[in-house]
Amino acid sequence: MNTHTTNLPAIEKHNFPNSHIISCLNLNLAQIAASGQCFRMLPVPEKPGIWSLISGTHYLEISETPDGFFFDCPDEALPFWKQYFDLGTDYGSFIASIRADDAYLAAAADAGSGIRILRQDLWEMMITFLISQQKTIPKIREAVETLAKKYGAKRTAALSDGSIRTYYSFPSPEELASASLDDLLALKLGYRAKYIHRLIQDVLAGTVSLESLAALPPDEAMTALTSLYGIGPKVANCVCLFGLHHIDAFPVDTWIEQILTKEYLPKHPIRYRRLPKSRLYTTIIQDFFGSYKGYAGVMQQYIFYYERSIRNGKF
Repeated sequence: MNTHTTNLPAIEKHNFPNSHIISCLNLNLAQIAASGQCFRMLPVPEKPGIWSLISGTHYLEISETPDGFFFDCPDEALPFWKQYFDLGTDYGSFIASIRADDAYLAAAADAGSGIRILRQDLWEMMITFLISQQKTIPKIREAVETLAKKYGAKRTAALSDGSIRTYYSFPSPEELASASLDDLLALKLGYRAKYIHRLIQDVLAGTVSLESLAALPPDEAMTALTSLYGIGPKVANCVCLFGLHHIDAFPVDTWIEQILTKEYLPKHPIRYRRLPKSRLYTTIIQDFFGSYKGYAGVMQQYIFYYERSIRNGKF
């Protein structure tokens, strides 16, 4: 499976520290950026083939070269970014395990074989996916960037070509302490503002502990997350998958519902149509994705990306 981009820009190899060029299978920057899991990964307009990425206080520019992927960041930040892209996990083995009788999933994995589940910051994912409710991906990106510019710290990053990038880190709970509900409403967050405001207050008061959440096993993390104001099963699953790296989590939104209804419900139509909707999708997921124990969320990303970007062109 080819996960590499084509028409790579010309590269001055002597400008790049060799230690920052990393060979990796099943890594495609465009696919990850379009997969709906991160919202601060964007193409650099004046540098074709190069992507910028902000996570917490860190800034990266990354590109594919003939020798591997070039991570343009300080030496001390390289371990952070290698972990962020989950480079120690063999995603090829996940693809190889797909059942021979599931042609749809095999096609989806082939189309999105460069997707990896990023190891993102829990706090950022909790706020990001609260924002994501009933918003398109471009609107989520816009809202996240506006929040960072308003409350995050202004920072600079030196790049290998001598240029300097200015960016805003994602605001911590402490940096958001001054944000009133009216302030958040002014950022066009709508009904989500009250959920975000409450979460900020709960974390600052110690009612919600990010450290404790991060230490919980998957089932307990889901229970804890869905007990929070404004967080339902879909957002909780997204936080588990993208913020806690519980890659067995399987978020279900309207797109996933449509996929399960169209591609999998017809395989057992009588049985599935007898089920109430509250049990329908969890049953289909168990029947067709339960064999991918421990990494079903990777399969969810393949079908989500495939349906939206390849078959519908919605990204």
